[in-house]
Amino acid sequence: MPPPTLRPILRVGRFHPRPKVRQSGAVSLPEPSRRDTRLDPYIDAYAERTHGLTVSAVRALFAVANRPEVVSLAGGMPNIADLPREALAKAVDRLITENGTQAMQYGSGQGEPFMREKIVEVMAEEGIQAHADDVVVTCGSQQALDLVTRVFCDPGDVVLAEGPSYVGALGTFRAYQCEVVHVAMDEHGIDPVALRAALVSLKAGGKRVKFLYTIPNFQNPTGVTQTLERRRELIDIAREHDLLVIEDNPYGLLTLDAEPLPALRSMDADNVVYLGSFSKIFAPGFRVGWTLAPHAVREKLVLTQEAATLCPPVFSQFAIATYLEEFDWRSQIVTYRDMYRQRRDAMLDGLAQHMPEGTTWTVPQGGFFVWVTLPEGLDSQAMLPRAISARVAYTTGTAFYADGLGSRNMRLSFCYPTPERIIEGTRRLGEVLEQELEMHRTFGLGTQTARHYDLTTGPAPDIT
Repeated sequence: MPPPTLRPILRVGRFHPRPKVRQSGAVSLPEPSRRDTRLDPYIDAYAERTHGLTVSAVRALFAVANRPEVVSLAGGMPNIADLPREALAKAVDRLITENGTQAMQYGSGQGEPFMREKIVEVMAEEGIQAHADDVVVTCGSQQALDLVTRVFCDPGDVVLAEGPSYVGALGTFRAYQCEVVHVAMDEHGIDPVALRAALVSLKAGGKRVKFLYTIPNFQNPTGVTQTLERRRELIDIAREHDLLVIEDNPYGLLTLDAEPLPALRSMDADNVVYLGSFSKIFAPGFRVGWTLAPHAVREKLVLTQEAATLCPPVFSQFAIATYLEEFDWRSQIVTYRDMYRQRRDAMLDGLAQHMPEGTTWTVPQGGFFVWVTLPEGLDSQAMLPRAISARVAYTTGTAFYADGLGSRNMRLSFCYPTPERIIEGTRRLGEVLEQELEMHRTFGLGTQTARHYDLTTGPAPDIT
């Protein structure tokens, strides 16, 4: 059953392990690994920052998880089967016929004006009042995050992030040699007490905190949503500490139980940089996202965008703008909500039916993910080969931490499989957990069932 309480644990100043470093001027850089140059003759030519590049734990699973016999509860791939594909095909055909010479040409580094105007309309659904001039179109919101990090962060700078946090963001921060400090969260979102304490501790230690990265709606990987009260507290803290907030919001309109909450950006246009995407509310293959930033930041982002790509994909912008102009995209989002609600409910029902005692999980109000905490003594990473053998896949919890935590957690995705496949996947997963628990009992390790669970580390001390 779901946890009655998800209690935050204050983890201030706990950094991810750092390798041995060598000094290069005033910046400490990782010592490059000395692999056999016969395998990679360029090993000594790579930039220092490449040593932070690692394979995504989610992408690494794709080859196995995409086999038809495996029920994949691992990846967050949107289900776009309900899009009006025939009508879209006709609209794209007309686009090429009537505007092809413009749609297939180079464009603006900031993004096409009509696309930015449509983006402003989409953001208005979550209470954001913006001007198209402050929008920068990107190749998905992942590139938006990359540009923001490149603009603000030097090697060794600190980025605050919820613990756990989106694996793609952690990869970006690692690539730019940032130090990630996780801030504890509970069932209401990021813990304001822990955030304040982290800022004070880091400042006292002479650390430079560049920004807070947060996913306020249906967070990846936990599915937790920041309450309205928490959002106001977060904005107050940002103003108090002159803290930039990066609001990543790919799932905000995919609410399943209530109306969308106002975005953080709608509460503070000066301290919040907003990242959005059409990958979840339309289709990911077009790779169109955006960032909404204060004017000075926007100029830096445009210059960085032009240096990286000259311009975002022009044809994709024309295609999505055509969709937003000619189709009832709001009704399409309602269709998505109904479809994902069925899958979310199937996931929760399957977990309730098949998970062994001592397993707990979050109950998301939207988005794609459920965060599972395993019984005491189990390790999701060690258990994964057995799960794959049982033809079910998940993403291990350690992928979502920069400091090695999360071994008792796993992320389950309900967005893509059918409800029937989700139920079957939870059945297979439940059998794997039972086998693991039996092994622990056999070898005398035992298990424990706790009354209070934290999102990150499992059972918290019972102080009642």
